Amino acid sequence: MGATTAGHGTPAGDLRLAHLTKRFGGVTAVDDLSLTVPQGSFFALLGPSGCGKTTTLRMIAGLEEPTGGQVLLGERDVTRLRPYKRPVNTVFQSYALFPHLDVFENVAFGLRRRGIRSVDDEVMGMLALVQLDDHGHRRPAELSGGQQQRVALARALVNRPQVLLLDEPLGALDLKLRRRMQLELKRIQTEVGLTFVHVTHDQEEAMTMADTVAVLNAGRIEQLGAPADLYEYPATAFVANFLGQSNLLAGEAAGATGDEVAVSAHGRRFSVPAGRARVDRGPVHLGVRPEKLHLVDSVDQVPAGCQHVTGIVTDASYVGVSTQYLLRTGWGGELTAFVANSGAARPLPVGAEAAAYWEPRHAFLLPREAGGQDRSAPARDEPVGAPS
Repeated sequence: MGATTAGHGTPAGDLRLAHLTKRFGGVTAVDDLSLTVPQGSFFALLGPSGCGKTTTLRMIAGLEEPTGGQVLLGERDVTRLRPYKRPVNTVFQSYALFPHLDVFENVAFGLRRRGIRSVDDEVMGMLALVQLDDHGHRRPAELSGGQQQRVALARALVNRPQVLLLDEPLGALDLKLRRRMQLELKRIQTEVGLTFVHVTHDQEEAMTMADTVAVLNAGRIEQLGAPADLYEYPATAFVANFLGQSNLLAGEAAGATGDEVAVSAHGRRFSVPAGRARVDRGPVHLGVRPEKLHLVDSVDQVPAGCQHVTGIVTDASYVGVSTQYLLRTGWGGELTAFVANSGAARPLPVGAEAAAYWEPRHAFLLPREAGGQDRSAPARDEPVGAPS
C-alpha cells in the first residue's frame, strides 16, 4: 500500500522502534528493542506476563515515556509527542465505553471532539464495518461482550489512525466468541488497510491474525517472523515451547556431513537436515513437535527412513480432535504426542509399550545452554498445531 495521508494529517508510513528502552528503577522492562512494523500490516507482540510487550505498546501510544530510543511513524519522530497528538488509537481489554451514551454516540465521540459536525455517514459506515449498523440506538449495557468490543474497535477506527494498538483486546471474551472475534479483527484490518499492532500472551490469537509475530522474552525479541516460520523452525528453546509445544532432547551435534547434521542423544544416534539446524556442533536440543510424532505398538512398525524412541505410555487424554499421549522413555524423559482421532489407529492404553517415530525433515536443532536437560512443555487442552 502506498503512502497516504492518515486521519491526523500526517504522512503514513512504517512504524519503527529504534533502540527503545524502558527502565523502572533497577528493572529493565524493555531492553534496546528495534523493529519495523510495515505500513498496513497486522503485527503481533507475543510473550508471557512481564516480558515488556504492554510497556512497548504504551510507549508507542505515548502513555509511557521511554528511558531511551525512538518511536518513529514514517519519517516522523513521535517519541516525545503527547498521546493526543499522535496518529495512534488504542483498544483496551476493558473496552472503556461511555455507559451513558448509546452506541452511535460512543463511536461519534472522537469525531465530535475534533469539531466535526456532520458525523452520520462516517459513524454508520464504521458500524456497518463491524456489523453493528442496526445497534446504534442501544446502550453498551445492552450489548454482549463481543458487541462491546466491536463498538470499541469502531470508535477507534472512525478517527482513521495511522496505527491501531490492540492491548489484549479479546482477553475478557469466552473461548468461542474470542475465536470468532479473531477472524473478525483480521477481516476488518484487511478491509481498512491500517497498521494493527496487537499485544497478546495467547499464541493461537497471534498466529490466527498476525502477518508477523515478534516473540518477546525479558524485554528482548527472541524471534521475529511469519507465524508458520516461527512455529516450524523456532530459533530458541523459549520460542519452541512458548509458540506451541516441543519435545526437546538434549544431545551433542557432531557437525554437518553433506545435507545432514549427526546428533547423539541418550546413547542413540539421530540426524537432522542441515537446513533445519540453528547450530551443527556442540550441545544442542533436538526438537520435534508433538503432532509430528506417530505412535505404534512396536519398533517393527516404524517406517523406513524414520527415527524413533521407545517407551511406556504413562497418560492418554482424549480432547476431541486428538488424543494427547505421554511416553516415558528408557532414560526417564517424557515425550508428548498428539495423535489425531481419525479412526485410522486404535488407541494405546496407559502402561502399553510403544515406539514414537518421526520423519527427520520434521525435526529441528537448537543451541542448548550448558546443563540444559530434555524439555517437553505440559500438555494443554487445545495446542497449536493439534490435528483438526
